[in-house]
Amino acid sequence: MDSNYDSSSEIQQQINGSRKLSNYLIGVMLTIGGVGFVLASLSSYTGNDLLPLGNPSSLIFVPQGLIMGAYGVVANLLNIYLWYLVYINFGSGYNKFNKESKIVVIKRKGIFKDLEVKLNFDEIKSVKLDISEGFNPRRRIALVLKGKKKILPLSGAGDLKPLLQVEEDGARLAKFLNVNLEGLK
Repeated sequence: MDSNYDSSSEIQQQINGSRKLSNYLIGVMLTIGGVGFVLASLSSYTGNDLLPLGNPSSLIFVPQGLIMGAYGVVANLLNIYLWYLVYINFGSGYNKFNKESKIVVIKRKGIFKDLEVKLNFDEIKSVKLDISEGFNPRRRIALVLKGKKKILPLSGAGDLKPLLQVEEDGARLAKFLNVNLEGLK
């Protein structure tokens, strides 16, 4: 979440989506694995080695070749889904806070359409730091809305920034919105 706090009347934060190195690496591995399993299945069916490694034509088609083909189909379906998410950059967007109009705009790229939330500054109760450490750590900034017990996360999924940076960004945003900061211990 890149922040621009230089302007005194507006803050705009860019949110990164699914175009991450890890998604590209997983996509490549799924592609290679899925195609490999389908080729191994076809090799066992036709009796010709379609893969340069091993000897998949010696596999018995029922049940080994069928199972490998099923694994290949499932891997390729997951593969198509993952590459589609990377292509559309799922989850990317921005947070815009305008002090003059007292409007907050949160926009994200969805699977089939973009999602947009507009709030008035008066609807915001506080800025909350949602921090948990351990096996699945989470460090995000969220808006707590008045009277609704709703929390709107502002950080992108998978963004694990240093704790000090998350605290500083949360404090600056709370000061900008003139609300309390929750979550500091």
